[in-house]
Amino acid sequence: MKKEYELLLLKNQICFPTYAVANKILRRYQPLLKELDLTYTQYVTMMVMWERETVNEKDLVAALYLKANTLTELLKKLRRKGYVEIEKDEADRRNIIIKLTGEGRKLKDRAVEVPKTLAEEHWLTDEEFYTFRTLLYKLLEGDWEK
Repeated sequence: MKKEYELLLLKNQICFPTYAVANKILRRYQPLLKELDLTYTQYVTMMVMWERETVNEKDLVAALYLKANTLTELLKKLRRKGYVEIEKDEADRRNIIIKLTGEGRKLKDRAVEVPKTLAEEHWLTDEEFYTFRTLLYKLLEGDWEK
């Protein structure tokens, strides 16, 4: 095989193991989140809400690395479930404010079992987990718009 074609070998990619591991992790989350009646994207959205209680849509989009149009329908579903309220900012009607409800706060008590359950599975040592998470965030913060 020509040297330049080695770049095309699956084992030499960073994208493939990242994709495959993400899929495995998400599949592991599914039964745990099903008990909460949440999708993974709804779950991470709720994590931001539990942390901040009130957030504007732009900040939520940035925190989740999502596009605003992806978040719109997701927020409507969370509102229908009673976990968030959605309103326009009185100072700037173009700005959407999302607020955690009492039901959303109650869900946090049940959801805390999800990371506890996964942490008990010991996929990585604590040091490996910290290193892996640090590297992932470094990649997330990189400039991908080149």
